[in-house]
Amino acid sequence: MTDNVSAEQLRQFIERIERLEEEKRGFADDIKDTYAEAKSTGFDTKTMRKIVALRKMEKHHRDEADALMETYRQALGLH
Repeated sequence: MTDNVSAEQLRQFIERIERLEEEKRGFADDIKDTYAEAKSTGFDTKTMRKIVALRKMEKHHRDEADALMETYRQALGLH
């Protein structure tokens, strides 16, 4: 009996993961389409991707990354 319950639970988890993976593919396609639309109107998508990544970061992590970037730029003479 325990084997049946475990097998049923496992099947439910697998099916749920499969549905979520399908949704994830759909979201990824939507994101790709949105970047393509932005590019077609003249926006630079590389910069947009960087901005999206920065917005995901907490402020103190963003500040640390900015300070490190500035240190590296100065070290390489990229003012």
